[in-house]
Amino acid sequence: MKFEKQVLDLAIEIQQIPSPTFHEQNRAQFVLEKFKEEGLEDISIDKINNVYARLPGKGDKRPIIISAHLDTVFPIETDLTTRKKGNKVLGPGLGDNSLGVAGLFGLLWSIRSQDFQLPGDIWFVANSCEEGLGDLKGMREIAKKFGSSPIAYLVLEGMGQGNIYHKGLGVRRFHISAKTMGGHSWVDYGSPSAIHELVTLIQKLLEIKLPKDPKTSMNVGKIIGGTSINTIASEASFHLDLRSEKEPELNDLVAQVRKTVKDSEYSGLQFEVEKIGDRPAGGLSKDHPLVKLAEDVIKNNGGNAKLIVGSTDANIPLSMDLPAICIGLTAGGRAHSKDEFILLDPLQKGLTQLEKLIIRIFSDL
Repeated sequence: MKFEKQVLDLAIEIQQIPSPTFHEQNRAQFVLEKFKEEGLEDISIDKINNVYARLPGKGDKRPIIISAHLDTVFPIETDLTTRKKGNKVLGPGLGDNSLGVAGLFGLLWSIRSQDFQLPGDIWFVANSCEEGLGDLKGMREIAKKFGSSPIAYLVLEGMGQGNIYHKGLGVRRFHISAKTMGGHSWVDYGSPSAIHELVTLIQKLLEIKLPKDPKTSMNVGKIIGGTSINTIASEASFHLDLRSEKEPELNDLVAQVRKTVKDSEYSGLQFEVEKIGDRPAGGLSKDHPLVKLAEDVIKNNGGNAKLIVGSTDANIPLSMDLPAICIGLTAGGRAHSKDEFILLDPLQKGLTQLEKLIIRIFSDL
């Protein structure tokens, strides 16, 4: 692979376009124009800003879908300045996932530079709504569009080189709110406070015993509410994130949470539970041909392969029993922070692994 500088330059160009979840349109349009410049076929953009393009093959093999998400966790007003520091390039969203999107083009350039006849089509997809409350909406549309027709779904991230995400971590997210009459902190003292009751409820939820196998977690990530320091709060709410490696345990935890909330209500206190995220679990065994193939390619091209359970776009096809994995292009760190960085030296290796993996999927699966 000889295109690491071009890929890095393109990644920075992409990174400079703000792209918070639900606001990916400008970055999507940029990628759309790039696909057109490359002369790809069947270029389109859908209603939620997924961008599609096809590189036609010469044979009758089923296609490969390779995708990378467009969105970031950073608000539009975030300073996106990048800077180089030794072997690092730092910038918000550079590794997650501007480099992944640029990697789509790196793969295209590499294939075109070689005397390699694709035995089937490659669909390049830059998708929306991977992060946070996007709830994988972009990948849901992709899986609906292509279904079981591809040989494999390959999800590309900028960081995490060597990791093979072959199991999707199930995630349920809820917005839980409390409502009371409220009042004055002195005159109405003794009336129920939405904030106080919310804190009590959170403590009850944290007392739920979680299984260690499969690994299961609970996190309160955000609390909202109140009017002033001398007001008994009439409304308050929090965001609850539940995760498990397996669906039955996750569903059981959800049921326990709902029961705990219901049992905590009384006259003058009302709770409401709204589901705001649902990332289904699913996975391939470590012996699945696609997983073994990815391990082999990474090891034979200078990498250390590691099987990972995580929440990525691959969750959707995996939950549908479709062959899918997620891999990374280079190493890096501090994802979702303003100090996010990627390492330059491993990038060539990651691009080579990607190219070899595509070739092997076509030839071996």
